Amino acid sequence: MLIPSIDLQGGRIVQLVQGEKLAIETTDIEAWIERLRGQPKVQLIDLDAAKGVGRNEALVARICGELPCRVGGGIRTPARAKEVLALGATKVIVSSALFTETGVDLAMAEAMRDAAGIERLIAAVDSRDGVVVIHGWRTKLSLTAAAAARLLQPYAGEFLYTHVDREGMMQGTDMAAIEAVRQATTRALTAAGGITTQEEVDALDQRGIDAVVGMALYTGRLNLPPASNSGFRL
Repeated sequence: MLIPSIDLQGGRIVQLVQGEKLAIETTDIEAWIERLRGQPKVQLIDLDAAKGVGRNEALVARICGELPCRVGGGIRTPARAKEVLALGATKVIVSSALFTETGVDLAMAEAMRDAAGIERLIAAVDSRDGVVVIHGWRTKLSLTAAAAARLLQPYAGEFLYTHVDREGMMQGTDMAAIEAVRQATTRALTAAGGITTQEEVDALDQRGIDAVVGMALYTGRLNLPPASNSGFRL
């Protein structure tokens, strides 16, 4: 399944290259809500919250009220996970909070699971140069994404794996890296990072892996699948 992505920054919808360079921006929020209406899953990331420079709280609540959004960005405490779910998120995406600079923080993972519920907690595992990266992809750990998934499996109902090396670059993703994470966990898996073609989406779908698409969708390289009228589903 293709999952369209909305990234929020400064009250705008944006797309960044490598999480830093602004490539696309728009303030026409309503147009994107209408474009994505009927999609069974949407990924919504508050980049300002992720970077600790503010929150797009009203926009998150507005979009979650219209679309079935799994929401991430700046969810660092169990209390914040509950707040984001209360805004209308179907699931919460937690990333850096699940790690310390020496590895996985199992106590925090357990607390997040207890706060959100295992089926509503998505553990985000981001990888660059073959190892997990945290703190906005700036801090490298001596841990592979597959190893992190194995450790976190008891705490999260789903994983989001982002191959940061290809993020926003429109050069295709790394199927072997995604497959390594697929082999490490029996949980649901969503992949992101450079997914550019329908062939990649289809190949992932055959492995039971959803595909988050941002840049390729905003630039018209990929088209949205037909919208469903069946309503929200997780």
